[in-house]
Amino acid sequence: MPSGLIALLDDVAGIAKMAATSLDDVAAAAGKAGTKAAGVVIDDTAVTPNYVMGLSPDRELPIIWKIARGSLRNKLLFLLPAALALSAFAPWLLPPLLMLGGAFLCFEAAEKLLEAIQGGHDEVADAAATLTSKELEDQKVSSAIRTDFILSGEIMAIALGTVASEPIWEQAIILVVVAIAITAGVYGVVGFIVKMDDIGLHLAQRSGAATRAIGRGLVKAMPVVMSVLGVVGTAAMLWVGGGLIVHGLHEFHWDLIPGTIHHLAEGAAHALPAIGPVVDWLVNAIGAGIVGLVIGGIIVAVLHLFKKH
Repeated sequence: MPSGLIALLDDVAGIAKMAATSLDDVAAAAGKAGTKAAGVVIDDTAVTPNYVMGLSPDRELPIIWKIARGSLRNKLLFLLPAALALSAFAPWLLPPLLMLGGAFLCFEAAEKLLEAIQGGHDEVADAAATLTSKELEDQKVSSAIRTDFILSGEIMAIALGTVASEPIWEQAIILVVVAIAITAGVYGVVGFIVKMDDIGLHLAQRSGAATRAIGRGLVKAMPVVMSVLGVVGTAAMLWVGGGLIVHGLHEFHWDLIPGTIHHLAEGAAHALPAIGPVVDWLVNAIGAGIVGLVIGGIIVAVLHLFKKH
């Protein structure tokens, strides 16, 4: 009996060890998947604050909370089951779907660049003139959740592509972890960004000279932060969108563009061995961004051509 009990305990310990190893693997895979989706995450973080600009300060955090709930619902109730079904029944569809999503991101970025060059009208002011505050808030939340659905779809697809070789149950756990972690991270940062001026104003009214200086600095920095976020978000869309297209071309063995970028990155890294990995990443990112700009520019040009006819 004791020997049987010891054998049982050994089995339990072995199972526990395997479970711990699996959890470690899941955590590592979730981290890798989240890193792969970093470009879209940056864009999501950069885009969302615009949805509360021009609205009442006391409604900013409630609106962000509504958008965050909608984002999590997008990921867990719609995109997660779709991703698992895709993985189980049609994994061959993932590369072309990622390329289509990449092309959409490139188009969005090119549209932003065109609007920045041509100049645009103040949509918030236009809407505020015709809608009540409740209607305007509902419109903003609805628009943000629709945009989030596209970006969340890219995040989940990129994460799925990273863990496509894992068992289906691990894929499910990893995608849930990625969905929750990225949603919490993105909207936590967004909440801080949109309240940064209020935090700065509060600090500026404190008694300490250093605290007041920090507060004034935060208030002054807010417009710069928003401007930088817009630039970073657009660059991230081009980089991620172009990268998805380049990777898809490689998957289909159309290696002229992927091979050229790879050789340029490899050559630059060899020329600067002290910072080789950084240079390699930078050249690949720039190459993907150029591809993204070209693809996005073509799509924008074609759509604007059709609008004229």
